[in-house]
Amino acid sequence: MLTPRAAEKFIEIGKEEGLEKPMLRFGDQPGGCSGFEYVLDFSEGKTERDEVFESHGVEIHVDRGSLERLRGTEIDYTDGLRGAGFKVSNPNARSSCGCGNSQSY
Repeated sequence: MLTPRAAEKFIEIGKEEGLEKPMLRFGDQPGGCSGFEYVLDFSEGKTERDEVFESHGVEIHVDRGSLERLRGTEIDYTDGLRGAGFKVSNPNARSSCGCGNSQSY
């Protein structure tokens, strides 16, 4: 789910925030101009609705309601001319908006 570079950057940012072992909350929610937008944030812990994954040393919490739409998704970290940030590549998305922040399934 995370590329090695994304995991490294996520851990680095988490440590800057004072988190000893940062955990990732990843999901999607209704919103954006294409129907759904991604949610990437620090997780405070697993809930009863979460599936838990591990990727390159990062524990990832995904709500079961988002799981099928996010299956096979890769999260990378890019740092280029267009700016730095996490980039989500989801093979289940049929289309996305021009800004790349939302998608439809």
